[in-house]
Amino acid sequence: MASTGRVIDLSVEVIGDVDAVWRAVATGPGISSWYVPHTIEERTGGAATASFGPEPEMQIAGRVAAWEPPHRVLFDGGEGVGGLTFAWTIDPHDDGTCTVSLHNAGFSDDDPQYEAMIDGWKLFMANLQLHLEHFAGQTATSALPMAMWPVTPDEGWAILAGGLGIDEMPEVGDRLEVAADDVAKLAGTVIDTAARRITLLVDEPAPGTAFLTSEDGGGFTMVSAWLYLYGPDGAAAAERDDPRWRQWLADRAPATE
Repeated sequence: MASTGRVIDLSVEVIGDVDAVWRAVATGPGISSWYVPHTIEERTGGAATASFGPEPEMQIAGRVAAWEPPHRVLFDGGEGVGGLTFAWTIDPHDDGTCTVSLHNAGFSDDDPQYEAMIDGWKLFMANLQLHLEHFAGQTATSALPMAMWPVTPDEGWAILAGGLGIDEMPEVGDRLEVAADDVAKLAGTVIDTAARRITLLVDEPAPGTAFLTSEDGGGFTMVSAWLYLYGPDGAAAAERDDPRWRQWLADRAPATE
C-alpha cells in the first residue's frame, strides 16, 4: 500500500519545562512511561525499537531520523524503508508548560487501522499529560495486557466491565477497585471516562496510571487493561501482574465459530 498525504496531527498541553518534556517524548525511559516500552539511541541515525508485546513480531525496529533537542525528534522505519513516520515537536511557554505536537504520516488511503490509531494516540497523549503532571522525572514499568476479540467494541466493553464487576460507568473522582484474581488487583481514583474507557490514577498495586478500554482495532476489537507503575514496587507488580491479566482476558475471550 503506497503512502499518501493522509496524516494524524494531534497536540496536548503538558506541565513541565522543555527539558523535562523532551526527556518524556524523546528518550527510551520517558516514552516507556506513557506509551509502550522503547529503546532509543539518542542521536540522529540511532536505532529505535518499540515493544508492543512479548512476541518477536511485536518488536518494531526503527530509526531516529532527526534528533534536535530539546524541540523536535523524528522516528521512521530506517534508511530506504517506507511506512509510518512520527514527528514530535515541543513548544515551551512562559508559564512552565509546553505544547507537545505529533505529526504521524505515511498512511495509505485504505489503511484499516487509521481511525483506530487516532483514538489510540489520544489515549497515549492523555497518559503523557498524566505522567508529566504526577510523575515527572520518574520512570514507569508497564504491564500492557491486551486481547483481540471478534466482537464489536460495545460487546467487548460489556464483557470486560461485566467480568470486573463494573455495573455502570463510574464518575470522575470515584474510587474504583477491580481484580483479575486474588493477587492482581487494581485500584485508584477515576480521573476520566469516555465511551468504553476508564482512566485511573492508581495507588494499588503501586502508584501509577491505568486504562481499561475496548477499542475498534480495524476489523477486530482490542480489549485492554494497561498499567504504568512507578518505583521498585511498581516494577515488581508489573512483572507479576502482566501474565495474570493476560490470562484473565484470554479466559473471557468470546468463542469463535
